[in-house]
Amino acid sequence: MNTIFSRKGVFWVLSLAILPVLDSSLSAFAQTTDNTSLQLSQPSATETSPNQISPNHASELSNLSPTGQFPNAAVQETASRTVTPVPGTAVTSSEAFTLTSKEVAQADINPGRPTRGGRSYIGVAANIGVSGGGTSLGDGNFMVFSKVGLTNTISVRPSAVLGDNTVILVPVTYDFSFQPAADPFSEPLAIAPYIGAGAAIKTGDGSEVALLLSGGVDVPITPQFTATAAVNAGFFDQTNVGLMLGVGYNFGRQ
Repeated sequence: MNTIFSRKGVFWVLSLAILPVLDSSLSAFAQTTDNTSLQLSQPSATETSPNQISPNHASELSNLSPTGQFPNAAVQETASRTVTPVPGTAVTSSEAFTLTSKEVAQADINPGRPTRGGRSYIGVAANIGVSGGGTSLGDGNFMVFSKVGLTNTISVRPSAVLGDNTVILVPVTYDFSFQPAADPFSEPLAIAPYIGAGAAIKTGDGSEVALLLSGGVDVPITPQFTATAAVNAGFFDQTNVGLMLGVGYNFGRQ
């Protein structure tokens, strides 16, 4: 009987000793559980909303752009695209085979060509002195004359009035051509007047150079010959005027 009571006493003593230990363990477990749930439920102080980006994040995002990741990558910009050819490529090599046309401004001058007044010629004529004296231009003499076409409208007509004081005439003339106004497609009239100016050179004693005014008309007779009449005025100390009548032989292409 005493043995049973002694065993029960030991059991109760052990039970009373274990209770404080269990109580402290349960309280510690509860505190740990509360702290863990609190940490899981409360958001971090550094957490930001999706619409907020700090400057550091912005710089990192900019570094992740195509240009930052690949500095040598070509970025397509249609508005401001500049193509810089590399030597040895097709762009620069093709330039060596590009033919550039350079137009040189030049007058269509062809000595001896026909003008709109007719073909070039050379001939002989009679000079009839109209006024003046002291030179062969103002007296009755023979003369040699010519016409050399330069352009379609310009010609030079050198001639020489033979005599005691030979006069050389070098006028540059503008050639005209009459076209009937009623029919612009018809052939121009055969009469071709001209007018011009140049130099009159008197040879012999007291040689002199003076202004020359010349005007006349050409009349084609045949494909080989042209009749001409002209008035020449040399402004020497005494003005000399002569009337020329002659026939020239055509040369050059038609």
